[in-house]
Amino acid sequence: MYEAWFSRPVAVATGISGEIKNLSNANQAVDLLTKHWRNAGSHKHLAALRACRQATNGGIAADVARDALVDAAREAHILVE
Repeated sequence: MYEAWFSRPVAVATGISGEIKNLSNANQAVDLLTKHWRNAGSHKHLAALRACRQATNGGIAADVARDALVDAAREAHILVE
């Protein structure tokens, strides 16, 4: 399993307090997408989860997964831009 490091971290606001987490790799993203996602089950959420899992298996480039994560975070209104 690969860490699948992103070229740039993805900042997201999590929890009730809006704590900002900087996700640096696909492993961190999978953890957030599976355990703490606000909009779980949406098309973009599932696409990001699939892409991040593929990146950790070396199936796709980490930054392809990063792009999917950004789209899902934007949809869930947790992306810090």
